[in-house]
Amino acid sequence: MATGFFTDERCFWHSGGNYAFMSPVGGLVQPTAAGGLPENPETKRRLKNLVEVTGLMGELRHQSAPSVTDADLRRVHPGSFLETFRATSDAGGGETGLRAPYGPGGFEMAALSAGLAKGAIFDVLDGALTNAYALSRPPGHHCMPEWQNGFCLLANIAIAVEAALAEGRAERVAVLDWDVHHGNGTEAIFYDRADVLTVSMHQEKNYPLDTGDFADRGDGAGTGFNLNIPIPAGAGHRNWMHALNRLAIPAIRDFEPDILIIACGFDAAAFDPLGRMLCSVDTFRQMTRAVMELAGDVCGGKLAMVHEGGYSEMYVPFCGHAVLAEMAGSTIDAPDPFAATLLVRQPPDDLADWIDARTESMVAALG
Repeated sequence: MATGFFTDERCFWHSGGNYAFMSPVGGLVQPTAAGGLPENPETKRRLKNLVEVTGLMGELRHQSAPSVTDADLRRVHPGSFLETFRATSDAGGGETGLRAPYGPGGFEMAALSAGLAKGAIFDVLDGALTNAYALSRPPGHHCMPEWQNGFCLLANIAIAVEAALAEGRAERVAVLDWDVHHGNGTEAIFYDRADVLTVSMHQEKNYPLDTGDFADRGDGAGTGFNLNIPIPAGAGHRNWMHALNRLAIPAIRDFEPDILIIACGFDAAAFDPLGRMLCSVDTFRQMTRAVMELAGDVCGGKLAMVHEGGYSEMYVPFCGHAVLAEMAGSTIDAPDPFAATLLVRQPPDDLADWIDARTESMVAALG
């Protein structure tokens, strides 16, 4: 078996609206030279390019996947939402949520993005691949059932998970979101469910401002099956690994899922314009190593990653390359050009100690 790498050039053609960074152009907000939202195709395309240039692509099973079906979509999103999205897309695009604009063909590109996630997850569950990475775009973890949000047009991971559960490919699924922003959409969709564990590691009060609290543990049958790990701004490699090892991994180990899915954002990296963290290429390499070991212990190694955020065109490709090389057990390396710099810039010991102490307070609260 092999590591799958699911991409499709058509997903890179998704375009947003007339924005300057995170604000619509108009009034005193003038257009930027680059134009558009930080969520643009280049971070993803440059990741794919780096994987090709180093030769790592030759060690992966590179493929596309079919778009998700209407039945797949309707398990998560109501018909009225889908009809409005499709009609607006067919009419040339627009914005029917918050910071989630799209152009003509946006519906089809989003359905294909979700299809890449479904293809990766299904091939891992079916044993066709050891593990897999879906380079999905547009992303999905902020999208609510009836509302697009934060660059996310469809709930990619949730759609794929619901399809896997409906078809009997899995009975229990764990989703670990290490994007720097809270995975509020994925959380909301499974908040009252006991068959899907959702865990989100994120910068505290980044985006959305009003979600992601540690106290939000699920509702009804889902009580105890949602875990938020808010991490203060300024955290670095040590703090993210500590939170992963002390909170996320034990929760997933206790849950014993049939597959572990990672909502893989790279915006906790130090150079991201939408995050205020100090993680590095090595952070993502070590987190990947840790979750692979966890998956080997609890679900026969079944691990799938679905791309979410990450907005540094230069740095995301190096983070993603490290993740893919680790997944494939490859010796091909794309050395981090800022490794020495980021080692020096890690938070001082007193700040790192304070952040780790906050993590330990959450461990104690879980008992």
